[in-house]
Amino acid sequence: MTRKLESLFGFDQLDNTAESPASAPTVEETKTTIANIDFAIDKIDEALPAVRGLDASDAEMDDLAAKATETFDDLMNLGMQVDSRYSSEIFAVASNMLGHAITAKTAKLNKKLKMVDLQMKKLKMDQDKARAEAGNPDAPETAHGQILSRNDLLERLMMSRDQKDDKA
Repeated sequence: MTRKLESLFGFDQLDNTAESPASAPTVEETKTTIANIDFAIDKIDEALPAVRGLDASDAEMDDLAAKATETFDDLMNLGMQVDSRYSSEIFAVASNMLGHAITAKTAKLNKKLKMVDLQMKKLKMDQDKARAEAGNPDAPETAHGQILSRNDLLERLMMSRDQKDDKA
């Protein structure tokens, strides 16, 4: 490699001595990492129940949608049984009731989507804060893995399948 390329890519600042390969994390580092993950999970669990406390309005929206749908059905039956000159008004009111039912369901869905969006934004803020506390906010996220044998992996997969079957 030429000197110009070395200086261009910043290799002239590096030593030519070989560095030792990165060693596996120690038990203490692993315990610290697990403790940090547990702390993050606890923070998320504490934040989520506050969001789930809005189930009362969900039930109210469901009740309103059910009442509007029932009224729509009643008005449609009534419109079919009355004289044709009066049925147009009844059908107009019935379609209005169906519109109210759709609006109630849409409002419920939009509220849930907004809550999920807020949860995602909070999670991102927590991650950014953790990165800033670590000292390098521009650092990419890293993952930690475990070395497992084939049998350990199969055992974990079977246990997770058994747990899903037990819940179902």
